Amino acid sequence: MSLKAATLALALLAITGAQADVSAQQVADVVWNYFTQLTGNAKETMEQIQQSEISKQLNTLFQDNLQNVNSYAGDLQKKLIPFATELHAKLSQDSEKLKEQIRKELEDLRLKLSPYADEVHQQISKNVQDLQLKLSPYAEELRGQVNQNADLLRKQLAPYAQELRDKLQENVDGLQAALAPYAEQLQEQIDKNVADMKEKLAPLADELQVKIDQNVEQLRKQLAPYAQDVQDKLSRQLEGLSFQMKKGAGDLRAKLSESAEELRLKLNPYAEELKEKLRTDAEGLRQSLGPYVEGLSGQMEQKIEEFRQTVGPYGEAFNKQLVQKVEEMKQKLGPYAGEVEDHLGFLEKDVRDKVASFFSTLKQIEN
Repeated sequence: MSLKAATLALALLAITGAQADVSAQQVADVVWNYFTQLTGNAKETMEQIQQSEISKQLNTLFQDNLQNVNSYAGDLQKKLIPFATELHAKLSQDSEKLKEQIRKELEDLRLKLSPYADEVHQQISKNVQDLQLKLSPYAEELRGQVNQNADLLRKQLAPYAQELRDKLQENVDGLQAALAPYAEQLQEQIDKNVADMKEKLAPLADELQVKIDQNVEQLRKQLAPYAQDVQDKLSRQLEGLSFQMKKGAGDLRAKLSESAEELRLKLNPYAEELKEKLRTDAEGLRQSLGPYVEGLSGQMEQKIEEFRQTVGPYGEAFNKQLVQKVEEMKQKLGPYAGEVEDHLGFLEKDVRDKVASFFSTLKQIEN
């Protein structure tokens, strides 16, 4: 079964039925993660492939999304086994071919750039400095947004603990009925504030895409005068650099969203625990709620502070990663560069582009 045929089957499933919301990116992520993690050879047995991670991940992906097209699930499972076997072998072969192609391109680039080695080195160093200047405010902005959102969440949740303490101190009848709204409101505030946090942090990662495009284009212009005879090869190397940097930006956005979601999951049990305690008998309610309410505010603040400490440095770490990518480009173009080790980045881009292209073509035909 060819890669195109396999992807065609996946794409048809993706556009059949209202609930079949499977994207090209999701499929590419699952396929690529499998092949980068797999350490066995291309001649694995069918039983091993059937139990492999790609089969499990793709099954999970489609089972979650194909609620209205379950009749296709069996056919999909049959296609996954030969698809995984052939694609593994094909990518192994393509990886070696691509590595050799990139090696030759780099050798040609180095040869053409060698008379201008010092100038090229200076231009890329200047690009690194410019990139650091552009990224520095971003890291500060991200940390500031994280701190601001953490403080806001802390202030929004703090009054609930105090109001619960006040209610407990009041000797009122119907304590359960009086406290019930606070449990629901606490849950709503946690969900709302975390959702707002995600919405505010996401654009920061999107802004990086623009900065990356600007930086790569600037580097292209800086190196163009020295590589007039090999512009296509230089462009390919810069495309690879851009892909790796943008992938890092996408990973950062995912990490920000995941961290916010983890915070929500850590805070939600406090509201659930309060609801559970309110279901107990009225006689023991005040006694059981007392210690819980006293520690509630501190426990929630601790989780929020852990989030702030974890997510705050993400910007600085990402900046270092981007600068490192450009530094690696400088080393690759140097006259004494070693063996190419990042050819898999180009292969990953190729896999993702092909999957996305097939999905796009099929959707155009379907429309």
